[in-house]
Amino acid sequence: MRLALFDLDGTLADRQSALSDAVPGLCRAHAFPPAVEHWLLAELADRASADDFVRFRNTFDLAVPAAELWQEYVDLMAAAAICRSEVLEGLARLRAAGWTIGIVTNGASDIQRAKLAATGLAGLVDGVAVSGDLEIRKPDPRLFQLAASRCGVSLANGGWMIGDNPAGDIGGGHQAGLRTIWLHGRPWPDGLTAADHTVDDVTDAITILLNETE
Repeated sequence: MRLALFDLDGTLADRQSALSDAVPGLCRAHAFPPAVEHWLLAELADRASADDFVRFRNTFDLAVPAAELWQEYVDLMAAAAICRSEVLEGLARLRAAGWTIGIVTNGASDIQRAKLAATGLAGLVDGVAVSGDLEIRKPDPRLFQLAASRCGVSLANGGWMIGDNPAGDIGGGHQAGLRTIWLHGRPWPDGLTAADHTVDDVTDAITILLNETE
């Protein structure tokens, strides 16, 4: 059985587009001024957690509880998250071809799983490992091992890692003994081992994997 592990944000789903919808939506709901929206967009640009909303509440001396603001943000991000139909169809084809599919993603467990459910990805994967589950982050090989285990397979049998982050996805995949496909976009760090393949879109990566099956 062949294993394909995918990153979520920036690979299967567009986090930046969702963020650009969710933050203004949160600010409109509470009539927050533009300065608050700018602060949130800057502070949450790369990642978000419940702790960020404690800091947010304290910074602006807000009356709304931090936990309530975080849950609103989670709900808004999930509602705004999109996985393109051609990506969902490609994953379905992979499963039909006998591939085991997992998700390895950094982030808070509740928000990542909410996005997986809302986009329809949850029903197309065999296992999910989120950094918030164990408080370890890619490129730590243990997160890849957890994903494989939750898929019911072992990394000892090899597999693939597909993602857009050079160090986290490609470097971490290599450390875990996986072959890798990089979605071109971010700067490539000096000294990092090249991916096995470089593509412009995750659908191209899926095509490579399907060709491996033949």
